[in-house]
Amino acid sequence: MSPDSNSSSTAGISWDDPPCPQARAGPLPHENVWMERPSMLLTQEQITRYHQDGFLLLESAFDPQEIDRLREAFARDCLIPGPQRVAEEGRDEVRAVYASHQRQAEYAGLVRDPRLLTPVRQLLTDDVYIYQFKINAKPAFGGEKWSWHQDYVAWRIADNLPAPLQVNAAVFLDDVDEFNGPVIFLPGSHRSGLINDSRKATAKSTQHLDPDDIALTEHQLSGLVAERGMVSPKGRAGSVVLFSPEIVHGSAPNMSPFPRRLLIMTYNDTTNLPSYPDGQPRPDYVVCRDTEPLRVLDAPFLEALQGAGA
Repeated sequence: MSPDSNSSSTAGISWDDPPCPQARAGPLPHENVWMERPSMLLTQEQITRYHQDGFLLLESAFDPQEIDRLREAFARDCLIPGPQRVAEEGRDEVRAVYASHQRQAEYAGLVRDPRLLTPVRQLLTDDVYIYQFKINAKPAFGGEKWSWHQDYVAWRIADNLPAPLQVNAAVFLDDVDEFNGPVIFLPGSHRSGLINDSRKATAKSTQHLDPDDIALTEHQLSGLVAERGMVSPKGRAGSVVLFSPEIVHGSAPNMSPFPRRLLIMTYNDTTNLPSYPDGQPRPDYVVCRDTEPLRVLDAPFLEALQGAGA
C-alpha cells in the first residue's frame, strides 16, 4: 500500500501559515498573541541547560485529549502494511513506524505545532524541516532494548549528513517511569563529539541502521558514565524531551505491563541536506525528501486540524 493511500491522508488539508517567528529567547514581537504565551518559548536558562546537558524535558506540553488523538493516529498507522512498519524481532508487535506524518493528519499538524517548532527554532535556526519521523513502540511485557548510541553517527554514515545540525523532539504517548524502559541519557556526552563513528560489519541493513550496528563498546560506555553519570527523564503522557543528535542514549527492555510509545521528530537545518554521491538515497519514509522550511501553526495542532475540517 502506498504511504499516501490511507483514509486519514493529509491530502486536501490546507494549513494557514502565519509569519515565522525569529529564533530567540523571550517574547516575539508582532506575533500572534497565542504564540507569545511563555509556555511556547524557551527561557535563556532552558536554552543554556539544553546546550550544557544535551537534552531538556518540557513537562505536560500536550493535554490528554491531544494525546488520545495521537494514540488513535498511531493505532491506525500500525495497520498500514509496508516497509515503514518495523516489527519486534521474531514477533508481530510493532517496534517502530516511520513517516507517520505523511499518512496521518494529526502528525502532519504536530510537526508544526508551536510547542515543538518554536523551541526547535530557538535552539537551531528559523529554517528547519523534518529529516526523520518515527514512533518507537515499546509494547508491554517485551519491548526490546535500544543499545547505547549517538543518532548522528547513523545519519552521517547512511545519508552523508554534513553536520549534527538537528534537534530531536520526543513526545511521550504514554506515562514514562522507571519501569517501562525510559530513554537514558549521558548528560553532556554530546560535547565529546562522535565516540564510535563506524558501523559494525555485522549490520543487517543499510536502510534501517539499528542502534546495535553503531553501539558503543562497554569500555567506552563505562568511561562516559563515570564522567557524566546517567539520567532518564520521566513524566506524564504529553511531556516532551528535546535532545541533541550527538548525545549518547539508550533504553532497557520493557518488562512492565505498561507500553512506552515514544514519538520522535528529527528537525534538520535546511542548509544541512544529505547527499548520496556513491548511491541511491534511503527511502522517503526513512529520510524525508520534503526540505521546505516548516511554518509554525497559529494554533495547537488539534485546533488547527478541526479548523481545516479534518
